[in-house]
Amino acid sequence: MQILTTPVFNERKKRTEWLYSHFKHLFNKSSVLDVGCYEAPMRYFIGRKNYIGIDFVGNPDIKINLESIKKLPFPAKKFDTVICIEVLEHLNNLYEISQDLFRVSKSSVLISLPNCWRDARVKLQKGRGSFAHYGLPIKKPMDRHKWFFSTYEAIQFLESIKPSDYELKIILTEPKRNFLVKTFRKLWYSKTAYQNKFCQTIWAEFQKIK
Repeated sequence: MQILTTPVFNERKKRTEWLYSHFKHLFNKSSVLDVGCYEAPMRYFIGRKNYIGIDFVGNPDIKINLESIKKLPFPAKKFDTVICIEVLEHLNNLYEISQDLFRVSKSSVLISLPNCWRDARVKLQKGRGSFAHYGLPIKKPMDRHKWFFSTYEAIQFLESIKPSDYELKIILTEPKRNFLVKTFRKLWYSKTAYQNKFCQTIWAEFQKIK
């Protein structure tokens, strides 16, 4: 398992640039399904010919409310690569959709999940502040999280959905921080505690065994 340092992504486009650069081997000459694409920034990198994005808001190629379905509306092995980037935590039907990602893939599935504990822990300790995607806002939000989990729980879940004919590689990312602070934290906390407190995103790359 790797832990990579990334820049702070203040917008989806920047995160997509990093995603395309780091996982470029999944996108070369591939047909790609982007599940929960929102504004579909990945379309710019892959090109319209090889890309289909689905969502119920934003700028998808096909409008689909993922929470209203049990199966994706595509035949088996339709796409070379299927990506689902920070989407599953928004869905009540997380278990059904996560399993169906593999049905429509020929060879690769890429899933990312946020570490919800990271952004909540300081506010919980201080007893003040509100949590993005949680809480009880006055106006109904469009992108509520339905699940609250740690890095450790996310890894367990991702391992549990791996089909027997796939290999799984887990990558954790965290924002760039002071070297001495980072070193002290790694020495002070256990491996699991460090990952739960400070890692920001869990990436799971599933590759079909040839």
